[in-house]
Amino acid sequence: MIAFGPVPSRRLGRSLGVNNIPPKRCTYSCVYCQLGRTIQMQVRRQEFYAPEEVAREVEAKLAQARESGEPVEYLTFVPDGEPTLDVNLGRAVELLKPTGVKVAVITNGSLIWQEEVRAALLMADWVSLKVDAVQEEVWRRIDRPHGSLRLAAILDGMAAFAAEYRGELVTETMLVAGLNDGEESVSAVAEFLGSLRPAAAYLSIPTRPPAEEWVRPPTEAALNRAYQVLSKSVARVEYLIGYEGNAFAFTGAVEDDLLSITAVHPMREEAVTEFLARAGADWEVVRRLVAQGRLAEAEYEGQRFYLRPVASFERA
Repeated sequence: MIAFGPVPSRRLGRSLGVNNIPPKRCTYSCVYCQLGRTIQMQVRRQEFYAPEEVAREVEAKLAQARESGEPVEYLTFVPDGEPTLDVNLGRAVELLKPTGVKVAVITNGSLIWQEEVRAALLMADWVSLKVDAVQEEVWRRIDRPHGSLRLAAILDGMAAFAAEYRGELVTETMLVAGLNDGEESVSAVAEFLGSLRPAAAYLSIPTRPPAEEWVRPPTEAALNRAYQVLSKSVARVEYLIGYEGNAFAFTGAVEDDLLSITAVHPMREEAVTEFLARAGADWEVVRRLVAQGRLAEAEYEGQRFYLRPVASFERA
């Protein structure tokens, strides 16, 4: 199935998915991938489906959604492999433009050192680049790239793309305990992301069964530290953990609102105090949520923060 959805997405609202790659062909075999180990590692771009076929299926699905009263805010290339392996990606994006719906591409960025790949991505309205690590050893351990790929070329390609791109650029970093959640690795990523100047930098953790059984999410302390470090380099940092709830909304349900906000980013102690005051509640709410294991405390540089426990992310 080339077109699927629409599905809710905190980043993109109502998104209709475009699966332009057969499972599971990729340039990486990430240790945390929820689709399992890569079946066929490759870096050579090729045609998988004719772009006209992709456009037809997407347009048909879009028409069905509209007939059912389902809003669609983005057409998102988010396949069972790496979307830029499709040599016709740019043409497919071009054919979808007349729909009037914005086009997004979620890519690991591994082929962005190629000019033709950058040209295809430039046509999209919204692009997400994966940046799990910027240190060679860490990158190879977590993303397990095709042997011909070179990290320096990829990072240079990302920089070139960011300098030219006029759409909305975001990044995503998956944190795995013991691999890339240490302060040195996170600081290096933060410095690089600062040079890209993305509209948002998203932090993810493994929330579904990964390709390798030994993969574990970071601790709350490590996750909070990563958020704080990235926030020094990027204006907007958010968690991306599969939670599509009522983030940022104030509904009057104090516990639900507090949990929805902390699922997106940690809150400093004084921010929680202000939130409770506006809601007409007291700290008993926080103490109860912590005691129930629904809220966790973490410290960074002498400040106390509150965030959703990692275990709750895994159940999301």
